[in-house]
Amino acid sequence: MSEPNQVLTARMLLSANVAALRMKQRISQERLGELAGFHRTYISQLERGLSNVTVDNIEKLAAVLGVPVASLLEKPSGGEAPDK
Repeated sequence: MSEPNQVLTARMLLSANVAALRMKQRISQERLGELAGFHRTYISQLERGLSNVTVDNIEKLAAVLGVPVASLLEKPSGGEAPDK
């Protein structure tokens, strides 16, 4: 669980948003990887905040998830910190 005053990094926001969108759309990590041209383990690492993803890969993920690139780096609408 995140501390109340913890600074959310872009990597934390991206990982939480990708995971949330993937689960909302009922897509497995393996399927998201296939659609975006990545291996399932890369998606897993990304969602856990272990991968330093490139802008090109963020664009691919946004396209597959059907969202604007910027939305992958936004804080959740409730303002709460993602669990990371």
